Amino acid sequence: MNKFEQLGLNESLLLAIKDLGFENPSEVQEKAIPVLLEQNTDLVALAQTGTGKTAAFGFPLIQKIDAEDKSTQALILSPTRELCLQITNEIKQYSKYVKGLHTVAVYGGASITEQAREVKRGAQIIVATPGRMQDMINRGLVNIKNINFCILDEADEMLNMGFYEDIVSILSDTPDEKNTWLFSATMPAEVARIAKKFMHDPAEVTVGTKNSGSATVSHEFYVVNARDRYEALKRLADANPDIFSVVFCRTKRDTQAVAEKLIEDGYNAAALHGDLSQAQRDSVMKSFRGRQVQMLVATDVAARGIDVDNVTHVVNYQLPDEIETYNHRSGRTGRAGKLGTSIVIVTKSEIRKIHAIEKIIRQKFEEKTIPSGIEICEIQLLHLANKIKDTEVDHEIDNYLPAINEVLDGLSKEELIKKMVSVEFNRFINYYKKKRDLSGEKSDRSSEPREIRAGDPVRYFVNIGARDDFDWMQLKDFLKETLDLGRDDVFKVDVKEGFSFFNTDGEHTDKVMSILNGYELNGRRINVEISKNDGGSSSRRDHNGRSGGRGERSFGGDRKSGGFGSRKEGGFRGERNDFTRGERTDRSRSDRPSSRREPGSFQREERSPRRSESNDRPAGRSFEAAKNRRPRRS
Repeated sequence: MNKFEQLGLNESLLLAIKDLGFENPSEVQEKAIPVLLEQNTDLVALAQTGTGKTAAFGFPLIQKIDAEDKSTQALILSPTRELCLQITNEIKQYSKYVKGLHTVAVYGGASITEQAREVKRGAQIIVATPGRMQDMINRGLVNIKNINFCILDEADEMLNMGFYEDIVSILSDTPDEKNTWLFSATMPAEVARIAKKFMHDPAEVTVGTKNSGSATVSHEFYVVNARDRYEALKRLADANPDIFSVVFCRTKRDTQAVAEKLIEDGYNAAALHGDLSQAQRDSVMKSFRGRQVQMLVATDVAARGIDVDNVTHVVNYQLPDEIETYNHRSGRTGRAGKLGTSIVIVTKSEIRKIHAIEKIIRQKFEEKTIPSGIEICEIQLLHLANKIKDTEVDHEIDNYLPAINEVLDGLSKEELIKKMVSVEFNRFINYYKKKRDLSGEKSDRSSEPREIRAGDPVRYFVNIGARDDFDWMQLKDFLKETLDLGRDDVFKVDVKEGFSFFNTDGEHTDKVMSILNGYELNGRRINVEISKNDGGSSSRRDHNGRSGGRGERSFGGDRKSGGFGSRKEGGFRGERNDFTRGERTDRSRSDRPSSRREPGSFQREERSPRRSESNDRPAGRSFEAAKNRRPRRS
């Protein structure tokens, strides 16, 4: 007897399940389906991404729908276009043997008139993104006042994207007596608020521990200098020749930049973000599913619809702003019981975030070092040998063998193997033998510095000063604009000839370290470090914010050489640096002002509303071809 039969599913669903090749229900399906079939109840189900939640609510929903009634009976809300289309396709597959049942996807980026027309023809199930659904309600193009079921899929992510008001408005337009089924990976306060307001004594289903990570995903982190982040990403890719991964960045601009650089350096990569048209996004996803793309660089919003089997790695090129989002990212791998790896690339200042994530997912990270060039070459050499061994011979080459044998005549077996391997391998060894080791950074978790609390003032050293045409007021304005802080958030600004000091409260430390480190100013890379000197107990913040303290000289004196960051090592030409929100593009030399700059003259990328990526300005311009290009994969 099929295990799905034991859940109480009818014949039409069991036929579809057989066609799809499903054999055993997942844990969330085993727990949720009987409850939803046997009871008319609200439900809160907490389970990780990739555990089969769509089928968990899809099967009982289809069985409860009256296919002969053409009115809308169910609404499924999901956070993104990709996920909306994915759910719609799955519901259609599940209901293929249910005559007369129609499911319509309603999402932005497509014709609202055509979607309204499809709904009007008769759609018992509507799958929608909150923004487009609210638009259709406002225009009177859809009627959900009599629905029987409302499903909130990936509820935490919808609320994290800023859809709270839309969801509340949509649910307020539905009948009180309907059943609401809420599926989520985590249970933050806003999700609990929705459940309390719109659900009545809901049944609860939890797979694993609340908010915990998947047991099939291992977690690793690598500590690097900010300027080495992109080089570290390349080395991790080279150390995993069969990598099939999603690489996460915070912003669309970073996503586009990293993808472009990977492509320039010979990797099979593509970008997925909100500035792409729906056709472009569909094309990228088709290439990724077909494995023409090995490294998909994506924003959190765009990646919500990614449901691709056998993703080997998730790479956190930058950690998300919301720590809870890490769970959604890592859920892209280790799906359907298969093993996966989640990699995090961090700087020393971000180590505390690793600890915070460990507490949430209830799993420990393993700290590893970036592989050296020699280690990568060894891995690539063995990979090439196995690839040669496993290659199936195409006998169409038989006609050419006499000529080939004549060319290779006189070579021993050992010489032939060496030459064959060297054809591919020499490019790697030539590339990496001149590269420096990136494994010098260590987190030293056992002897970490004191934890910086939000209310504590933090003193910083920065390698720009009077020689860069800054006085204390201009530097304060620069920091305020660059870091998007209030005027009083930057204080004790003390400008020296070749360097400066300033203070912020501890809550801004991550922003200061991640935005300023590596930022390029008039051809120089800015470097900022936390000073061991807090500005001096006798130092007073005057009405201008200027420090009267002493004792800074012991931190390094007047660094006439330019201080930290004056080194010209690391990175590729055209490399765009790792910043958080509010990051800037590196301007070309012709764009840089040659004279003294006025405060407030720095470009800023405006932060977009979290509910949509479509309002951000387009991704940046193309980059120069990289120097020292990595050998292209064959």
